[in-house]
Amino acid sequence: MIELKTPQEIKEMRPAGKFVGSILKDLKKMTKVGTNLLEIDEFVKQRIEARNGAESCYVDYAPDFGTGPFAHYICTSVNDAVLHGVPYDYNLKDGDLISLDLAINVDGWVGDSAISFVVGNDPDPEDLRLIKCTEDALAAGIAQAKAGNRLGDISSAIGDVARSQGYTVNLEFGGHGVGHIMHGDPHVPNDGKAHHGYRLRPGLVIAIEPWFLKTTDEIYQDPKDGWTLRSSDGSRGAHTEHTIAITDGDPIILTARD
Repeated sequence: MIELKTPQEIKEMRPAGKFVGSILKDLKKMTKVGTNLLEIDEFVKQRIEARNGAESCYVDYAPDFGTGPFAHYICTSVNDAVLHGVPYDYNLKDGDLISLDLAINVDGWVGDSAISFVVGNDPDPEDLRLIKCTEDALAAGIAQAKAGNRLGDISSAIGDVARSQGYTVNLEFGGHGVGHIMHGDPHVPNDGKAHHGYRLRPGLVIAIEPWFLKTTDEIYQDPKDGWTLRSSDGSRGAHTEHTIAITDGDPIILTARD
């Protein structure tokens, strides 16, 4: 069921979004060559434990698209991994592309966001182009997130950006409703038909999350951990996400990192 939030409830969601955004901003600054994925997970754990009213959305999370409880505080997807990456004992190398996806509940409301970046001083230009494509697609989707438009307008805008850059789109995983829980209705595909689907209304809060792979749109679940989604051909992926609220005017980015 799609739930619409009141202006007061959207105001109450702001602290969760701000908290998630601030952690991702700090992680981008501190993550470098040699950083261990478990260090990133521990950093998030400590930040959550230090914040009154904050709880991880991932620890003990066990949906049907994963194998058992996730049991970590953040998703860390490296190189050919693009979604649901389980942190493990790995030191990042020069040129690694990492995607960090974080959802936290603060005082009963969830914020969900993701960033991708390359560590080191000599990034592959094609990695940067892929990352920018996800960011441009996110911006295009947010621009369509206005009352009176349709859900398909958001999806179509995302897909158009991907195709314009030569990337194909996987529709198995996409955005979603956000509120008291991390994953709710509606599903927000990363491609679709403009002017089709659910009519957007003030109070709708959704996570929009474009993710693309360099040379494929096919993925598989890593059998080693039962969670991490990797490209079928070993090509790299990138993932960008914001939680946004639709209003009578422009959408509000609840997880802004500025």
